[in-house]
Amino acid sequence: MKSFYLTDAGMVRSHNEDSVIIVKNDDDEYLMAIADGMGGHSAGEVASAIAINFLDTHFKNTFHKMSKVDAVNWIRDSVDEINTLIFQHEKTHPESKGMGTTLVMAILTKDYLLFGNVGDSSGFVMKDKKLHKVTYDHTLVNLLVSAGELTKEEASVHPKKNVLMKALGASLEVDVDIFDCDMDISEILLSSDGLTGMLERENIEKVLLGEGTVEDKVLRLIQKANNRGGSDNISVAYLVFNEEGEDK
Repeated sequence: MKSFYLTDAGMVRSHNEDSVIIVKNDDDEYLMAIADGMGGHSAGEVASAIAINFLDTHFKNTFHKMSKVDAVNWIRDSVDEINTLIFQHEKTHPESKGMGTTLVMAILTKDYLLFGNVGDSSGFVMKDKKLHKVTYDHTLVNLLVSAGELTKEEASVHPKKNVLMKALGASLEVDVDIFDCDMDISEILLSSDGLTGMLERENIEKVLLGEGTVEDKVLRLIQKANNRGGSDNISVAYLVFNEEGEDK
């Protein structure tokens, strides 16, 4: 395995509200996660940091050779706990009222690959040299597309295309989507909407299938998103199977 992650403020935002991590436990199991925070007075970066810091510690301390069923429950319980921590922080920090974060994560073991998602950060896999999006964006326009009220083309330019229907910190109960993924894949990619808002899936696929190291490709994706305007913070977590070298 070879992995790399990076986050960038982009070309417009004055600070970065994204948080990102890839962590491996003692059993060679991986957690990848990206949280895209929102809220005034820098509260978005607090919310995303709460999510990622909790997952980092919780995974290392509690996730060891779990069955797939237990791992699904671990994802659900982790999301509930993060949601609770965000609301607890708001109670003691009134200036952070209204903060929240998206969250996309992937757990990889030798037996299964699971994705968890709340919001509009994305999870992808590479299979047979094709990039497939696994997760579903919890946005207003995606809901309207699913209902047949908007086309995908109309959704991409809709004035409310960034309105979220789900986020951590938005309500006391949160429902996480969980996807059980085929293991016959070669790569995993997570990104915040700062990447997918600037680059089409085909653009991302082209970079990943091109020449270069794992680090090169992550840097190239962020650079391309910035070249297209970089209107949001950009975060990428990328893991490649069967590539020699240590994780970074």
